[in-house]
Amino acid sequence: MHQLTGYCDRWSVKPGGTIRFMVGSAGGRPFDLRFVRHVCADPNPDGPGYAEIAMPTGLDGGRAGLEQHAYPGSFGHVPALAADLRGGFTITATVWPTTPEKGRQGIVALAIGGWRLALGIGPGGGAMVEACAPGGAPVRAEVGRRLLARRWYDLTAAIDADGRLHVAQRPHQPLADAGEAVADGGPVPPDGAASVFLAAMPPAGAGPASAYFNGKLEGPSLHAATGGFLAAWDFAIGIPTQTAADTGPLAAHARLVNLPTRAMTGANWTGAVHDWKSDPARYGAIHFHDDDQGDLGWAESFALTVPDGWPSGFYAAHLRNEAGEDYIPFFVRPAKPSADVAFLVPTFSYQVYGCYVRPGRGAEIAGRAARWGALAETPDMNPQFGLSTYNYHSDGSGVSITSMRRPMLDTRPRQMSLMDPVPGGSGTGRICADSYIVQWLTALGQAHDIVTDHDLHAEGVAALAPYRVVIAGQHPEYHSERMMQGLEDYLAGGGRLMYLGGNGFYWRAEPSEAAPHAIEVRRAEGGIRVWETMPGESYHAFGGGYGGLWRRIGRSGHRLVGISFSTQGRHLGFPYMFVDGIRDPRVAFMTEGLEARPGAPFGDAGYMGGGAAGFELDSVNPKYGTPPHALVVAKGIVIHEDYGWVNEDMLTHRHPLPQEDWSCADMTFFETHAGGAVFSVGSMTYAGSLPVAGGQSTLGRLTANVLRRFVDPAPFALPACLATRS
Repeated sequence: MHQLTGYCDRWSVKPGGTIRFMVGSAGGRPFDLRFVRHVCADPNPDGPGYAEIAMPTGLDGGRAGLEQHAYPGSFGHVPALAADLRGGFTITATVWPTTPEKGRQGIVALAIGGWRLALGIGPGGGAMVEACAPGGAPVRAEVGRRLLARRWYDLTAAIDADGRLHVAQRPHQPLADAGEAVADGGPVPPDGAASVFLAAMPPAGAGPASAYFNGKLEGPSLHAATGGFLAAWDFAIGIPTQTAADTGPLAAHARLVNLPTRAMTGANWTGAVHDWKSDPARYGAIHFHDDDQGDLGWAESFALTVPDGWPSGFYAAHLRNEAGEDYIPFFVRPAKPSADVAFLVPTFSYQVYGCYVRPGRGAEIAGRAARWGALAETPDMNPQFGLSTYNYHSDGSGVSITSMRRPMLDTRPRQMSLMDPVPGGSGTGRICADSYIVQWLTALGQAHDIVTDHDLHAEGVAALAPYRVVIAGQHPEYHSERMMQGLEDYLAGGGRLMYLGGNGFYWRAEPSEAAPHAIEVRRAEGGIRVWETMPGESYHAFGGGYGGLWRRIGRSGHRLVGISFSTQGRHLGFPYMFVDGIRDPRVAFMTEGLEARPGAPFGDAGYMGGGAAGFELDSVNPKYGTPPHALVVAKGIVIHEDYGWVNEDMLTHRHPLPQEDWSCADMTFFETHAGGAVFSVGSMTYAGSLPVAGGQSTLGRLTANVLRRFVDPAPFALPACLATRS
């Protein structure tokens, strides 16, 4: 485990507001604390120049450490079921196990003091009932036939007043996998309220729950031997919440821990409905995983009330002791907007990618990180902090929910994300890559405020309305419906949007109202993705909206910014080339002080892959909503064996467009009807070229010209061809 790390309780805060920090220090070692503001977070000694500014506070200096742990695995918990179980009882549940070969897993378990009884999966992979007296060895009955993965079963476990145990498994589609078993001599339940665990076993002592279940669980219930109905948890109720409702007489509702996946098809799903809201009874299952991770729930280590004089920007709490080091990032918004420009920081994308476990990444970057003095810890070295939505769970299902309340070790300043293959390349991503834009704005002397995706989701267009120009960063890939509406409303009101990245406005992602620290992604239908949603499970549990690509949902990035994702490949950068559109008088402001003739290359250097056009690229396509008056002023055409098309463009085995029209970054400009405008570059490596030559390269000067004109309050006018048509 990382020796010194932590997280905070929110992404952004205003001066006068308070942000809480939770820190885990191995062995309870004390640590030193200070706060910094980052101008450039790239640690590459041959890069544009790492720059941080110390921001003194009364919290600075030595602080006591506290050892805190992370326990993956989702489950449901009822602290106290006030029922008399001494006469015996029966447990029933319907399950769809995904890793029965892993052996012992809890499905429904009860604990009264040191007494335990559980329905679960046994060491041999069959249904089992297991009972244990305080300090005693367990008595177990297990069916001699292993449950088959990804098939529905009804399970029953019972104990009578004499301690006789019985368990049975009944498959919904029998393949000689039914069976039952009995055992005598089980310890009878004592008097007292039972603590109930769904999809896990009770803790062994003072530790966390254990033996987590992998798979779907539906309709667990509890009945007294005398025939009395004690509890029945209906997971079709309250699907957007983190509470499993008990419809029994005791209202023993279970708290869901570590964000299991809801809105899952149940055993009665037939394919007749695909939206859980239209028939929730068909979605009465929850998918639990032994590696789910939510809010770690660590104790607060310190809380910062942001001083009034702190400017808006990229910040971090810097922790250090003899065993480890970390930077916990956060963003400061202005108390009152005063700048013309806002940088919209893509915190949704940060969180969706956060904790991306890439096996071997830590070992791969270790030598370079040590030479650069960069942070060396990576998610593959710390799996206890959970996974990214770009990972698979241990049972092979895709990760669809991610929490910010855990250390995301790949979402840090002073960090390299990958081994850039180009000499001198920084291998940056996320915060470090977006800091290039901060450094560029700072070098220009352009005042700017920070607004995060989470702020935009919470406030809608009001978060952007005070600004004449909004800059979208290096990789703004994930957006909620509220965010997309807010951006559309901003442009409709005359705002100017500069999109300085690639693969933006691509996937829908929705946060939870019940657990705002969590974001859900359902990867429906198409798109470049590492996993896909299963049939019937494409609607989010959080909010209930249809998941997948914004293009499939009807809000393609082409409509918003003129371009959208069309190709990806290795982390290599290539130059742009001016095309005829650069001669149009509408964009004369772009080339002030520059020679920009069609065919001339630019952007052939950078700290991300060695060039401005690379990694993931966006291009125009009128079919999907590129405005008819959009001008392509330059193209970064990448013809490379490793660059392939996005699958949502394909209807047959041949791409409908020539390669130079889809394997490219289209630098695009268009005006809006309300006097605003949009400028898009369509490349994930573009930001890494902004600092080249101190911002005085052709690319840097062109981008500065665009910003200068966008800040100018003079309205843009629609071209005459559109005015004539209207």
